[in-house]
Amino acid sequence: MARARVSPKYQIVIPKDVRSRADVKPGEYFEVLTKAGVIMLVPDRPLSQGRGLLKGIRTRGFRERKDRV
Repeated sequence: MARARVSPKYQIVIPKDVRSRADVKPGEYFEVLTKAGVIMLVPDRPLSQGRGLLKGIRTRGFRERKDRV
């Protein structure tokens, strides 16, 4: 498990092994979320990077025909 320390200016350096596994680049933005005392950094990446993420997902048969408007 990687560890990081908060500087007197409240800055944190993301350890190199974590940066490489998460493909973090300099200048990248993150959304900072907190829940029950846990801090999460979520990369703020453009929607276009998600292209192909759901490739092959079934698109038919989710609703009955009679339920459609």
